[in-house]
Amino acid sequence: MTRIADEMRHGFGDAAWQERHAVTRVDQLREWMGVDTDGSLIRDIQLGLARAPMAMRITPYLLNLIDWSNFLQDPIRKQFIPVGSEILPSHPLLKMDSLHERESSPVDGLVHRYQDKALLLATDRCPVYCRFCTRSYSVGLDTDSVSKKRASPFQMRWNTILTYLRASPAIVDVVVSGGDCFRLKPSRLLAIGMGLLSIPSIRRIRFATKGLAVLPMKVTSDHEWTDALVNISDFGRDQDVEISFHTHFNHPGEITDYTIAAAELLFKRGIRMRNQSVLLAGVNDDPEVMKQLVKKLSDLHIQPYYVYTCDLVDGIEHMRCSVKLACQIEKAVRGITAGYNTPLFVIDTPGGGGKRDVHSFEHYDRQTGLAVYRAPSVRPNQLFTYPDPLQSLSPDAQAAWLDPQRAKRILSDAVETARVKSMAV
Repeated sequence: MTRIADEMRHGFGDAAWQERHAVTRVDQLREWMGVDTDGSLIRDIQLGLARAPMAMRITPYLLNLIDWSNFLQDPIRKQFIPVGSEILPSHPLLKMDSLHERESSPVDGLVHRYQDKALLLATDRCPVYCRFCTRSYSVGLDTDSVSKKRASPFQMRWNTILTYLRASPAIVDVVVSGGDCFRLKPSRLLAIGMGLLSIPSIRRIRFATKGLAVLPMKVTSDHEWTDALVNISDFGRDQDVEISFHTHFNHPGEITDYTIAAAELLFKRGIRMRNQSVLLAGVNDDPEVMKQLVKKLSDLHIQPYYVYTCDLVDGIEHMRCSVKLACQIEKAVRGITAGYNTPLFVIDTPGGGGKRDVHSFEHYDRQTGLAVYRAPSVRPNQLFTYPDPLQSLSPDAQAAWLDPQRAKRILSDAVETARVKSMAV
């Protein structure tokens, strides 16, 4: 650890140093993990990565937050470093692009599902890779289990995207994501922001990033990048267009002095910030942990906006939580602070129904663990299902899901019950 400690003293607060020293291979973890006398932990990580749809990329900043004496239970580790011993079989309803984003892409790199909102996928790279990424079909490097479906280079599709947006005046809200906009060069970030601001019908632009939680020194050390974001925000404000910065914190332990410095800088420079969390078993599936997170974010002027139930992603079934638990935690959190700083717990429904309030199911069978939702403003004639994780169900219910004929009946019965209920309202 001596060499690492020495390098950390000299460059830890610099984003470029963090990027250069990001850990992408198992052998690089040895310098961080200390004693692994028989090599069993390294082998466990290797087995986890062999099953993971996301490649490993983790900054020294995050590695320094991990409690290596309690590695397997650490909430930071759980999000970024898989181990084979914890991975459970995926739910039978799993599909690679579970949200059907590609089906809702009229042009390459743009998802248009909601009538007045579009999602712009500006890059397929991130400063770190989350195990539970819903875009594991395209983001990051190929893994042993997934060959990524690459988009064409961004500059080749940018003009087509702008043409589509100009021809679609109903779109007033654009989310810039990816990947992660922290990986965009300042010139590219500025070009995207100003390009979107050149379209009169666009009234809101959101830049979505995990960066503030995993590489906060980007804001404080990469002045050109931060200036580009602030210039977009200032120019948007002059044009009466709202520019906001959407962060992704999942655990209060992710908020450090580096985070506080970055958030304070952005707040003082006029950047509006909101947070989107993902509900993850062993990370934040505890009401007290979620309460701490909400309060800490609120104190940083980061509005707790959404808490998502975890999408269906291969290799992370053990990290998903049930609809029942999501409802319980939402009830516990509501009322601890001002309503505008209380996050909405949502499900991004598999199949492309979009985000639904977790409580708003038409039908929820707690025995089979299947919730059914309507999305009248997105696809009014369709019903969407979200399954609880298999391990939250009884042995008989788990066996039923693993039997294709019984699973088919579970689905058809739940959908029919939901249809009858919705017609009766």
